[in-house]
Amino acid sequence: MQIKPISNHILIEPIKEEEKTKTGILLPETAEKESPEEGKVLAVGPGKKDKTGNFIPLEVKAGDKVLFTKYGPTEIKVGDKEYLIAKEEDILAILE
Repeated sequence: MQIKPISNHILIEPIKEEEKTKTGILLPETAEKESPEEGKVLAVGPGKKDKTGNFIPLEVKAGDKVLFTKYGPTEIKVGDKEYLIAKEEDILAILE
């Protein structure tokens, strides 16, 4: 199944955090973890329409590594993979 975002939505593959603490302690899968704030853009929608009906393109593109708000994106699961769908407003920065 292929996911194609609409409007100004962005499909993001979250980048998982280290499974260790700074002191080297390994964290189990069941440990309470913070939501990821970094990910790779897999697909973007065409953008929002302006008053005349023309699309305003998004600043991010597929392949960009981005920082996003912690609780802004919606979590979805397709098969055994987890993704995030965010609005362009949820993207804070593009990492270079």
